[in-house]
Amino acid sequence: MEPIYAVTLGVVQGLTEFLPVSSSGHLVLFQNLFGFTEPEILFDISLHVGTLLAICLVFYRELRSLLTTLLRLPRLLAAAGGFRPLFAENEDVRLAALIVLGSIPTAFLGLMFHRIADRIFGSVGIVGAMLLITGTFLWFTRRLAERSRLLPQVHTRDALTIGLVQGIAVLPGISRSGSTICAALFLGIDRELAGRYSFLLSIPAILGALVLGLDGSLADSSVSVAMMLLGGVTAAVTGYIALRILLRVVRQGRLYRFAPYCWAIGLAALAVAWY
Repeated sequence: MEPIYAVTLGVVQGLTEFLPVSSSGHLVLFQNLFGFTEPEILFDISLHVGTLLAICLVFYRELRSLLTTLLRLPRLLAAAGGFRPLFAENEDVRLAALIVLGSIPTAFLGLMFHRIADRIFGSVGIVGAMLLITGTFLWFTRRLAERSRLLPQVHTRDALTIGLVQGIAVLPGISRSGSTICAALFLGIDRELAGRYSFLLSIPAILGALVLGLDGSLADSSVSVAMMLLGGVTAAVTGYIALRILLRVVRQGRLYRFAPYCWAIGLAALAVAWY
Protein backbone atom coordinates (compact mmCIF):
# COMPACT_ATOMS: atom_id res chain seq x y z
CA MET A 1 0.00 0.00 0.00
CA GLU A 2 1.28 3.44 -0.95
CA PRO A 3 1.39 6.18 1.75
CA ILE A 4 -0.93 8.44 -0.26
CA TYR A 5 -3.54 5.67 -0.29
CA ALA A 6 -3.27 5.17 3.49
CA VAL A 7 -3.54 8.91 4.12
CA THR A 8 -6.51 9.29 1.75
CA LEU A 9 -8.45 6.48 3.43
CA GLY A 10 -7.55 7.91 6.84
CA VAL A 11 -8.91 11.34 5.87
CA VAL A 12 -12.11 9.85 4.41
CA GLN A 13 -12.64 7.72 7.52
CA GLY A 14 -11.96 10.59 9.90
CA LEU A 15 -14.33 12.97 8.12
CA THR A 16 -17.23 10.68 7.31
CA GLU A 17 -17.21 8.78 10.63
CA PHE A 18 -18.17 11.96 12.49
CA LEU A 19 -19.76 14.33 10.00
CA PRO A 20 -23.39 13.26 9.39
CA VAL A 21 -22.83 11.98 5.85
CA SER A 22 -22.46 8.18 6.42
CA SER A 23 -18.98 6.65 6.37
CA SER A 24 -20.31 3.26 5.24
CA GLY A 25 -22.26 4.91 2.41
CA HIS A 26 -19.16 6.72 1.18
CA LEU A 27 -17.19 3.48 1.32
CA VAL A 28 -19.76 1.81 -0.95
CA LEU A 29 -19.69 4.77 -3.34
CA PHE A 30 -15.88 4.82 -3.46
CA GLN A 31 -15.81 1.10 -4.12
CA ASN A 32 -18.41 1.19 -6.89
CA LEU A 33 -17.70 4.51 -8.57
CA PHE A 34 -13.92 4.82 -8.29
CA GLY A 35 -12.80 1.20 -8.24
CA PHE A 36 -11.44 1.32 -4.71
CA THR A 37 -11.13 -2.01 -3.01
CA GLU A 38 -12.23 -2.51 0.57
CA PRO A 39 -9.25 -2.15 2.93
CA GLU A 40 -7.85 -5.31 4.50
CA ILE A 41 -9.27 -6.17 7.91
CA LEU A 42 -6.23 -5.06 9.90
CA PHE A 43 -5.92 -1.78 8.03
CA ASP A 44 -9.65 -1.13 8.37
CA ILE A 45 -9.35 -1.80 12.11
CA SER A 46 -6.46 0.66 12.36
CA LEU A 47 -8.69 3.36 10.82
CA HIS A 48 -11.50 2.66 13.28
CA VAL A 49 -9.07 2.63 16.19
CA GLY A 50 -7.95 6.07 15.02
CA THR A 51 -11.50 7.46 15.07
CA LEU A 52 -12.14 5.80 18.43
CA LEU A 53 -9.02 7.53 19.77
CA ALA A 54 -10.41 10.85 18.50
CA ILE A 55 -13.62 10.31 20.51
CA CYS A 56 -11.63 9.43 23.62
CA LEU A 57 -9.51 12.58 23.26
CA VAL A 58 -12.50 14.89 22.76
CA PHE A 59 -14.46 13.34 25.64
CA TYR A 60 -11.50 12.59 27.89
CA ARG A 61 -12.95 14.36 30.94
CA GLU A 62 -16.34 12.66 30.61
CA LEU A 63 -14.76 9.23 30.20
CA ARG A 64 -12.43 9.76 33.16
CA SER A 65 -15.35 10.84 35.33
CA LEU A 66 -17.44 7.85 34.23
CA LEU A 67 -14.61 5.42 34.92
CA THR A 68 -13.93 6.91 38.35
CA THR A 69 -17.61 6.66 39.26
CA LEU A 70 -17.87 3.06 38.05
CA LEU A 71 -14.86 2.09 40.18
CA ARG A 72 -16.66 3.58 43.19
CA LEU A 73 -20.01 2.01 42.26
CA PRO A 74 -20.28 -0.54 45.11
CA ARG A 75 -19.68 2.17 47.73
CA LEU A 76 -22.08 4.56 45.98
CA LEU A 77 -24.78 1.89 45.81
CA ALA A 78 -24.45 1.17 49.52
CA ALA A 79 -24.62 4.87 50.41
CA ALA A 80 -27.63 5.54 48.16
CA GLY A 81 -29.53 2.47 49.29
CA GLY A 82 -29.90 0.91 45.85
CA PHE A 83 -29.56 1.53 42.15
CA ARG A 84 -32.82 3.41 41.58
CA PRO A 85 -32.04 6.35 43.91
CA LEU A 86 -28.43 6.38 42.68
CA PHE A 87 -29.66 6.49 39.07
CA ALA A 88 -31.83 9.48 39.96
CA GLU A 89 -29.18 11.37 41.92
CA ASN A 90 -25.80 10.66 40.30
CA GLU A 91 -25.40 12.00 36.74
CA ASP A 92 -22.37 9.83 35.94
CA VAL A 93 -24.25 6.69 36.95
CA ARG A 94 -27.28 7.84 34.97
CA LEU A 95 -25.17 8.54 31.88
CA ALA A 96 -23.36 5.20 32.12
CA ALA A 97 -26.66 3.36 32.53
CA LEU A 98 -28.17 5.18 29.55
CA ILE A 99 -25.14 4.24 27.42
CA VAL A 100 -25.56 0.58 28.39
CA LEU A 101 -29.31 0.71 27.70
CA GLY A 102 -28.79 2.42 24.35
CA SER A 103 -26.23 -0.19 23.36
CA ILE A 104 -28.70 -3.07 23.75
CA PRO A 105 -30.86 -2.40 20.65
CA THR A 106 -27.74 -1.37 18.73
CA ALA A 107 -26.09 -4.70 19.51
CA PHE A 108 -29.24 -6.64 18.62
CA LEU A 109 -29.63 -4.98 15.21
CA GLY A 110 -25.89 -5.05 14.58
CA LEU A 111 -25.72 -8.80 15.13
CA MET A 112 -28.81 -9.30 13.00
CA PHE A 113 -27.72 -7.19 10.04
CA HIS A 114 -23.92 -7.04 10.00
CA ARG A 115 -23.45 -10.04 7.68
CA ILE A 116 -26.11 -9.03 5.18
CA ALA A 117 -26.25 -5.23 5.30
CA ASP A 118 -23.47 -4.61 2.78
CA ARG A 119 -24.68 -7.43 0.52
CA ILE A 120 -28.36 -6.43 0.48
CA PHE A 121 -28.09 -2.67 0.86
CA GLY A 122 -24.62 -2.10 -0.60
CA SER A 123 -25.69 -1.07 -4.10
CA VAL A 124 -25.07 2.48 -5.24
CA GLY A 125 -28.79 3.04 -5.82
CA ILE A 126 -29.85 1.99 -2.33
CA VAL A 127 -27.02 3.97 -0.73
CA GLY A 128 -28.24 6.99 -2.70
CA ALA A 129 -31.77 6.50 -1.37
CA MET A 130 -30.49 6.13 2.20
CA LEU A 131 -28.45 9.33 1.84
CA LEU A 132 -31.62 11.16 0.74
CA ILE A 133 -33.32 9.91 3.91
CA THR A 134 -30.37 11.03 6.03
CA GLY A 135 -30.45 14.47 4.43
CA THR A 136 -34.19 14.77 5.03
CA PHE A 137 -33.86 14.01 8.74
CA LEU A 138 -31.02 16.52 9.02
CA TRP A 139 -33.15 19.15 7.26
CA PHE A 140 -36.07 18.61 9.66
CA THR A 141 -33.87 19.80 12.54
CA ARG A 142 -33.94 23.24 10.93
CA ARG A 143 -37.33 24.09 12.43
CA LEU A 144 -36.75 22.52 15.82
CA ALA A 145 -36.90 25.00 18.66
CA GLU A 146 -34.07 24.71 21.14
CA ARG A 147 -35.06 22.26 23.87
CA SER A 148 -33.72 22.05 27.38
CA ARG A 149 -34.10 18.42 28.51
CA LEU A 150 -30.88 17.81 30.37
CA LEU A 151 -29.49 14.53 31.67
CA PRO A 152 -31.81 14.22 34.72
CA GLN A 153 -34.78 14.40 32.33
CA VAL A 154 -33.47 11.72 29.93
CA HIS A 155 -35.14 8.38 30.59
CA THR A 156 -34.61 4.75 29.67
CA ARG A 157 -37.07 4.93 26.76
CA ASP A 158 -35.05 7.79 25.27
CA ALA A 159 -31.85 5.73 25.44
CA LEU A 160 -33.57 2.70 23.89
CA THR A 161 -35.00 4.83 21.08
CA ILE A 162 -31.64 6.41 20.24
CA GLY A 163 -29.94 3.02 20.48
CA LEU A 164 -32.50 1.58 18.07
CA VAL A 165 -31.79 4.38 15.61
CA GLN A 166 -28.06 3.76 15.96
CA GLY A 167 -28.64 0.09 15.14
CA ILE A 168 -30.54 1.03 11.97
CA ALA A 169 -27.53 3.12 10.94
CA VAL A 170 -25.69 -0.12 10.13
CA LEU A 171 -27.31 0.34 6.71
CA PRO A 172 -24.89 2.10 4.31
CA GLY A 173 -26.11 5.62 3.61
CA ILE A 174 -27.72 6.14 7.01
CA SER A 175 -25.40 8.32 9.06
CA ARG A 176 -24.84 7.02 12.59
CA SER A 177 -23.95 10.41 14.05
CA GLY A 178 -26.61 12.25 12.07
CA SER A 179 -29.42 9.83 12.88
CA THR A 180 -28.68 9.53 16.61
CA ILE A 181 -28.26 13.28 17.11
CA CYS A 182 -31.45 13.93 15.14
CA ALA A 183 -33.30 11.36 17.24
CA ALA A 184 -32.11 13.01 20.45
CA LEU A 185 -33.11 16.44 19.19
CA PHE A 186 -36.56 15.19 18.12
CA LEU A 187 -36.96 13.80 21.65
CA GLY A 188 -36.38 17.30 22.99
CA ILE A 189 -32.92 16.68 24.43
CA ASP A 190 -30.56 19.61 24.85
CA ARG A 191 -28.31 20.12 21.82
CA GLU A 192 -24.99 19.81 23.60
CA LEU A 193 -26.15 16.72 25.49
CA ALA A 194 -27.49 15.21 22.24
CA GLY A 195 -24.05 15.44 20.63
CA ARG A 196 -22.23 14.22 23.72
CA TYR A 197 -24.51 11.24 24.26
CA SER A 198 -24.41 10.29 20.57
CA PHE A 199 -20.64 9.94 20.52
CA LEU A 200 -20.29 8.34 23.95
CA LEU A 201 -22.89 5.82 22.79
CA SER A 202 -20.80 5.20 19.67
CA ILE A 203 -17.84 3.86 21.71
CA PRO A 204 -19.34 0.43 22.51
CA ALA A 205 -20.84 0.34 19.00
CA ILE A 206 -17.44 0.90 17.37
CA LEU A 207 -15.80 -1.63 19.68
CA GLY A 208 -18.51 -4.16 18.82
CA ALA A 209 -18.10 -3.51 15.10
CA LEU A 210 -14.35 -4.08 15.42
CA VAL A 211 -14.92 -7.42 17.13
CA LEU A 212 -17.40 -8.46 14.44
CA GLY A 213 -14.97 -7.29 11.77
CA LEU A 214 -12.36 -9.72 13.02
CA ASP A 215 -14.76 -12.50 12.03
CA GLY A 216 -13.08 -15.01 14.29
CA SER A 217 -9.63 -14.91 12.69
CA LEU A 218 -6.90 -12.61 11.44
CA ALA A 219 -5.01 -13.62 8.36
CA ASP A 220 -1.54 -12.33 7.61
CA SER A 221 -1.82 -8.83 6.26
CA SER A 222 0.07 -7.55 3.25
CA VAL A 223 -0.23 -4.00 4.63
CA SER A 224 2.82 -2.94 6.61
CA VAL A 225 2.61 -1.79 10.21
CA ALA A 226 3.89 1.62 9.10
CA MET A 227 0.93 2.06 6.70
CA MET A 228 -1.51 0.96 9.41
CA LEU A 229 -0.05 3.52 11.79
CA LEU A 230 -0.12 6.20 9.09
CA GLY A 231 -3.76 5.50 8.27
CA GLY A 232 -4.77 5.28 11.93
CA VAL A 233 -3.00 8.50 12.93
CA THR A 234 -4.49 10.33 9.92
CA ALA A 235 -7.98 9.09 10.84
CA ALA A 236 -7.44 10.17 14.47
CA VAL A 237 -6.25 13.69 13.60
CA THR A 238 -8.90 14.23 10.91
CA GLY A 239 -11.59 12.72 13.11
CA TYR A 240 -10.64 14.92 16.07
CA ILE A 241 -11.02 18.04 13.92
CA ALA A 242 -14.27 16.81 12.33
CA LEU A 243 -15.76 15.90 15.71
CA ARG A 244 -14.93 19.30 17.18
CA ILE A 245 -16.55 20.99 14.18
CA LEU A 246 -19.68 18.85 14.35
CA LEU A 247 -20.19 19.45 18.08
CA ARG A 248 -20.01 23.19 17.48
CA VAL A 249 -22.49 22.88 14.58
CA VAL A 250 -24.89 20.90 16.79
CA ARG A 251 -24.67 23.47 19.61
CA GLN A 252 -25.47 26.21 17.11
CA GLY A 253 -28.49 24.32 15.77
CA ARG A 254 -27.06 24.13 12.24
CA LEU A 255 -27.02 20.38 11.66
CA TYR A 256 -29.37 20.91 8.70
CA ARG A 257 -26.52 22.47 6.72
CA PHE A 258 -25.24 18.98 5.91
CA ALA A 259 -28.57 18.06 4.28
CA PRO A 260 -27.83 19.55 0.81
CA TYR A 261 -24.59 17.57 0.61
CA CYS A 262 -26.39 14.31 1.46
CA TRP A 263 -29.09 15.11 -1.11
CA ALA A 264 -26.56 15.98 -3.81
CA ILE A 265 -24.49 12.83 -3.30
CA GLY A 266 -27.64 10.74 -2.96
CA LEU A 267 -29.13 12.05 -6.21
CA ALA A 268 -25.81 11.59 -8.00
CA ALA A 269 -25.64 8.00 -6.76
CA LEU A 270 -29.22 7.34 -7.93
CA ALA A 271 -28.41 8.83 -11.34
CA VAL A 272 -25.33 6.64 -11.70
CA ALA A 273 -27.28 3.57 -10.63
CA TRP A 274 -30.14 4.39 -13.04
CA TYR A 275 -27.93 4.86 -16.07
